[in-house]
Amino acid sequence: MTTPDQPFEEPWQAQAFALTVHMHEQGHFTWSEWAEALSAQIHSGVERAYYGHWLTALETLIAEKGLSSAQDLNATAEAWKNAAARTPHGAPIQLSSGEPKA
Repeated sequence: MTTPDQPFEEPWQAQAFALTVHMHEQGHFTWSEWAEALSAQIHSGVERAYYGHWLTALETLIAEKGLSSAQDLNATAEAWKNAAARTPHGAPIQLSSGEPKA
């Protein structure tokens, strides 16, 4: 459960939030574009938690803006998932050579 002192349930949610703000500040998209992308995900009919919609909206904007392809984003997500699965608890997650690093 989130509180004013802890607005995120998981670290990745804070990272997705910060990345969104940073990308906006860098001029990659406007807040209106962001609001439209997030709203489209929330109203897409796909059941997921709020920050699942947030992340999907961010990935969609990144692909639409040509900052990365959907295929590269998926490959990177899969590489991180695999790296996390093979990493012992408490150890830093490291990608193997040849895996996407973004």
